[in-house]
Amino acid sequence: MTTIEHWIGGGTTRAGSTRTSPVWNPATGERQAEVLLAEPADVDVAVTAAAAAFESWSQASLTKRTNVLFAFRELIARHARDLAEVIADEHGKVVSDALGEVQRGLEVVEFACGIPNLLKGDYSDQVSTGVDVFSFREPLGVVAGITPFNFPVMVPMWMHPVAIACGNAFVLKPSERDPSASMLVAKLWAEAGLPDGVFNVVHGDKAAVDALLDHPDVAAVSFVGSTPIAKYIHGRAGANGKRVQALGGAKNHAVVLPDADVDFASDHLVAAAMGSAGERCMAVSAAVAVGAGADELVEAVAAKAAAVRVGPGRDESSEMGPVITAAARDRILGYIDTGEKQGATLAVDGRGLTVPGHEDGFFVGPTVLDRVTPQMDVYRDEIFGPVLSVVRATEVDEAIALINANPYGNGTAIFTSSGEAARRFQRGVKVGMIGINVPIPVPMAYYSFGGWKDSLFGQSHIHGPEGVAFYTRAKVVTSRWPRVEHPIGASYHFPTTS
Repeated sequence: MTTIEHWIGGGTTRAGSTRTSPVWNPATGERQAEVLLAEPADVDVAVTAAAAAFESWSQASLTKRTNVLFAFRELIARHARDLAEVIADEHGKVVSDALGEVQRGLEVVEFACGIPNLLKGDYSDQVSTGVDVFSFREPLGVVAGITPFNFPVMVPMWMHPVAIACGNAFVLKPSERDPSASMLVAKLWAEAGLPDGVFNVVHGDKAAVDALLDHPDVAAVSFVGSTPIAKYIHGRAGANGKRVQALGGAKNHAVVLPDADVDFASDHLVAAAMGSAGERCMAVSAAVAVGAGADELVEAVAAKAAAVRVGPGRDESSEMGPVITAAARDRILGYIDTGEKQGATLAVDGRGLTVPGHEDGFFVGPTVLDRVTPQMDVYRDEIFGPVLSVVRATEVDEAIALINANPYGNGTAIFTSSGEAARRFQRGVKVGMIGINVPIPVPMAYYSFGGWKDSLFGQSHIHGPEGVAFYTRAKVVTSRWPRVEHPIGASYHFPTTS
């Protein structure tokens, strides 16, 4: 049985770890590897290595940093298929979906390649007689990323390329459920010429997380995951004086107005709800059917959901793979049971799905629940599975009120041919990311990603301009170079301009 080790100081190591956790193949249900779980002492080794590497990396020229970043970009592009196959084997998503994940991560690397322009400061000449003022930004030191299982390449790449480009050293604690992609990324950083210790990977569970949150040499923590854990991360790391950006859960709505093209909207609803088996923080999990066209929409969505080809991620004919673990499968099936008991209508029932040749895999079929109400568990909770709940509303303002009453504010979408309705929607919803005829409105890398309300803790969104600001801090210098032959007298009053 393969044992997946940590990556510290430029190479693999067991450090002092003795505990392990299983890594499953979700398509077969087989235990394919063991991953080491770090103890606090192991985390300290990684942070110490990062702190030592920071001393020289933070002083590296922008040219040297960008040379490494451009090389890393080329290596990621060259190994995109390798990364996608590793993701498919441990996460379960289909290879084509995993390739899309790698591409979106690659875009953040490309954004970070422009770091010389992003770090330019300001200069004001002659603010007072003989006095100039200028500003620049410096890296923080050692920063950490704690990332979820659902995007083992993309989400960490929202963090470490920007952090490293800014001159920081990085410690990544990926999900222990699918750790191998992070190890391949670490090897590609090393091949790109990144100095040893600037990028480290420590596998683990809560013990490793708490060690990072408490370590005095960790200056900032980035997190993506569930809302309860995001609250915990924000509270504990913040109490220890660290910068924190913690992205939580979601309940993303897609509103379909009567003037929308039903064929177009239903295509995109099914893809957005069932893609990656619904294990996306930006998945559409609640469709709001507005007005008289609700029955037609549900009929179209049900037909397309029932036709989704479910199978192993390595099978090129598969459109949707398994969920991550047996426990996740059982939890999702429990929500479907509860939805039916609480009065929802099962337009498509994904329970009992068996994939020939993969009978022990962790599969849940696409499921569509109609006539869901806001009081039902399937609406209130983040299911994180291939389950679409359809809620009905009479008009767009009712749909806006429904979204705003939800505690989450990550992403939302509207399908309509009315510019007026779309504008009213985009201005009215209290949500961080909005799609107009786009069901999964994930911003490009040169914008920042983040939600509102219980989908974000801390003021900073991730990657893009806010990512650069998060991983740096500003210095402002006020300078004067007086001429020796004209000395300037000191004054005891507060300095003013003249």
